[in-house]
Amino acid sequence: MKRGPLGDTGLEVSELGFGAAPLGRLPRGGERRGIDAVHTALELGITFFDVSPFYGGTVAETVLGKALRGVERSEYVLATKVGRYGEADFDFSAGRVTRSVRESLDRLGTDHLDLVQCHDVEFGDLGQVVHETIPALRALQETGLIGAVGVTGFPLPALAYVVERTQVDTIISYCQYTLQNRRLAAWRDRFARHGTAVITASPLSMGALTNRGAPSWHPAPEDILRRCAEAAALCRDRGEELARVALQFAVNTGGFASTLVGAADPEEVRRDVRWITEPVDDDLLRAVEECLEPVRDRSWPSGRPENQEPGGTA
Repeated sequence: MKRGPLGDTGLEVSELGFGAAPLGRLPRGGERRGIDAVHTALELGITFFDVSPFYGGTVAETVLGKALRGVERSEYVLATKVGRYGEADFDFSAGRVTRSVRESLDRLGTDHLDLVQCHDVEFGDLGQVVHETIPALRALQETGLIGAVGVTGFPLPALAYVVERTQVDTIISYCQYTLQNRRLAAWRDRFARHGTAVITASPLSMGALTNRGAPSWHPAPEDILRRCAEAAALCRDRGEELARVALQFAVNTGGFASTLVGAADPEEVRRDVRWITEPVDDDLLRAVEECLEPVRDRSWPSGRPENQEPGGTA
């Protein structure tokens, strides 16, 4: 597993990161499987773990903490988030995020967090994130409780608005560098000018770029989902899995610090690591790209209306 620097943070992360959100959705009695998934990731060279108190209502943090118990702390990079605690429960106030960090430290069983991120900032007041949330995290950074400070979200203009107004070490944006939507690549230099490292997440576009297809709650417009389903059918007809093509594309062509993929099962982890090392089927990749061309770089709104284009476009 390749590793590289996470911008100027001094951290080194694996090219494939472990997205721990599925640990918050484990079925009854499934905790052991989730813990085994984390251990498998470590064995295969994945060193970057990203979680949030929002995932499963703190369950994901608790399970991840159990899984990492006894693992040498220097062997992994641990990231969590603040500000989002439920579907509609957002609180980016200094007091709440300060408490949130301390609560996460307890659940994760560690004395420090390598990266703490403001979670889905497009649902909050961006001015508050700039002038209150990030300064509160910087204050915690001075105590040694946290290392780097970042922001996450979907609309790239919202992330840029924050990055351009205060020091931000990292950003995570999901579904913005995939076979269907590559907009994040066009914004890379804009973030880099401010010393901000870019992490991409959900290269399978929250399930849309899989043979199984998008879940019923997927927010993408119907024409995007229809084209993704056609790409999946194309792969099935060739005995292939669209997720394999999508993951290989994101990791091999993105050039981002790390690509986060959700997992809660050891076999899923092994499969993902195997896929990124296998040869790319260039003919299949071209066929899938042609299928998705009519909806290339299309996305959807997320968060408050005023946060869709607060800082202009790239």
